[in-house]
Amino acid sequence: MEFRVIANDGNARTGVISCSDKMVHTPCFAPVATSATVKGITPNELYSIGNEAILVNAYHLFLRPGEETIKICGGLHSFMNYNGVIITDSGGFQIFSLSLLKKIQEDGVVFSSHYDGSIHLFTPEISCRFQEAIGSDIIMALDECIAWPCEYNEAKEAKDRTTRWAKRSKDAVSSTIFGIVQGGCFLDLRKESVDEICSIGFDGYGIGGLSVGEPKELTWEVLEYLSYILPKDKPIYLMGFGPPEDILNAVSLGFDLFDCVMPTRHGRTGMAFTSRGPLTVRNAEFKDDKDPIDPGCECYVCKDYSRAYIRHLIHQDEMLGAKLLTFHNLYFYHKLMDGIRKSISTNSFSSYKEDFLGRYT
Repeated sequence: MEFRVIANDGNARTGVISCSDKMVHTPCFAPVATSATVKGITPNELYSIGNEAILVNAYHLFLRPGEETIKICGGLHSFMNYNGVIITDSGGFQIFSLSLLKKIQEDGVVFSSHYDGSIHLFTPEISCRFQEAIGSDIIMALDECIAWPCEYNEAKEAKDRTTRWAKRSKDAVSSTIFGIVQGGCFLDLRKESVDEICSIGFDGYGIGGLSVGEPKELTWEVLEYLSYILPKDKPIYLMGFGPPEDILNAVSLGFDLFDCVMPTRHGRTGMAFTSRGPLTVRNAEFKDDKDPIDPGCECYVCKDYSRAYIRHLIHQDEMLGAKLLTFHNLYFYHKLMDGIRKSISTNSFSSYKEDFLGRYT
């Protein structure tokens, strides 16, 4: 993997990540394809939006369908018929967030499957070699996630173990791999983590342990601090970060990669992202509304369908309603990122951000 910065506007920057014959233009939002699919959307529809990268989860694929099935089908790209860049999350966050954890030990994490309750061990080596074996373009090192709130000693212990696991993760594979910075909301632990993870030497760096319930002011305090001490020659991946206003603010600090389930999950529950802010289409006020979801949007959903029709589909539990909103939401996110990249290239990011946030309420 190679990363090249193209333009800067303050701390905001555009760049290109090159993975073999594939490229990702940053800042980039990667839709979440947990079980090897972005729910309700085909790869061809993703390409039509301009998508270049997705995030797939190693935990889910490790359990089902498993490594052998994916390898028999020619690897992950062939298995899901997707030719963009595939990032695979190590699975650590899912083990913790799904309350599957049985035991944390130095060797790895013992957890129970949410499918059948079977017991498994995930070590850094198992996680990363699995990601490599199925053909991931960007592997994430296995880290230890912590909850909010968390005592200092717990955060330090998790940070230290994450560092030890990071070294083992990197040694286990020869493919592109990102290390993950931990440390909770404690700035001194974040500094230690940056120093330790960067000393190992990864192709890029992920920021973990945020957006887990902590107050927003603490989130931004940590991110602002990290923006000063993270390396400038590597892509920085802010994991699990999705609200449009948060992405804009994070880009202004110099972060490059983002992922979140918000555009797809909200689409399935009847909510659309628009230039004027979120719109809950399932609400009664849109029963007879002939307007498109977002009058300023150029996606086919907004050209061809009304709020009233999509609301009808949602209330009838018709899958087309969720599909249309999901497509629109992903189109909205792509246009947001495209506008960010163009504004940075023309040294107008601050005005773009101000204008967007002024409309987005």
